[in-house]
Amino acid sequence: MLVQDIMTSPVIAISPDVSLQAAYQTMQEKGIRHLPVLESEKLVGVITDRDLRLATSSLAPTPFPQGAKVLAVMCRFPFTADLADPVEDAARLMREKKIGCLPVTDDDRLVGIITGLDLLDALMRMTGADKPSGRLEVRLADHPGELAHLAGFISQRDLNIHSILTYPEGAEKTRAVLRVGSIEVRLLAQDLRHDGFDVLWPPAKQCLP
Repeated sequence: MLVQDIMTSPVIAISPDVSLQAAYQTMQEKGIRHLPVLESEKLVGVITDRDLRLATSSLAPTPFPQGAKVLAVMCRFPFTADLADPVEDAARLMREKKIGCLPVTDDDRLVGIITGLDLLDALMRMTGADKPSGRLEVRLADHPGELAHLAGFISQRDLNIHSILTYPEGAEKTRAVLRVGSIEVRLLAQDLRHDGFDVLWPPAKQCLP
């Protein structure tokens, strides 16, 4: 999945000579928290609702008056994403820089914007959590063929795998999180356990004494 698949477009943007009050009203009316700033169609900054709150708060060392312009408060030279960037690269950049949005540019032209909510939507789509499915979590040995063995076991039961995510657990184990085409996964989990798989989710039913 690429940035172009999840970005919001067209983008609501403002000019640097707009007042802070007008920028705030735009955010409230449009239900957004980030505004790219354009000058002669060139991206020159980004302003957020947090920027506005900090700039006008009575707790700020030198609060800006309401008549102040966006130019005085905006973040200059913002980080950006390209249309063909993988979603995970955009997410890593936002996490590393602790920013809530990335304007998307194409040949220096603003074509979209992605936010943390867009990334959450992308995660749901990539994991198959946005449609009816069942979740399995299995601990595997970190050896070639283990994941293929698990996928083959599931396919033999005529179930479609919507998504597979894996991540390391220590030096010799891997966790695989799968979404399969059934919401009834306890019987499948039971069969997996009988075949020797270490199933973490759904948990095995505990027999009451």
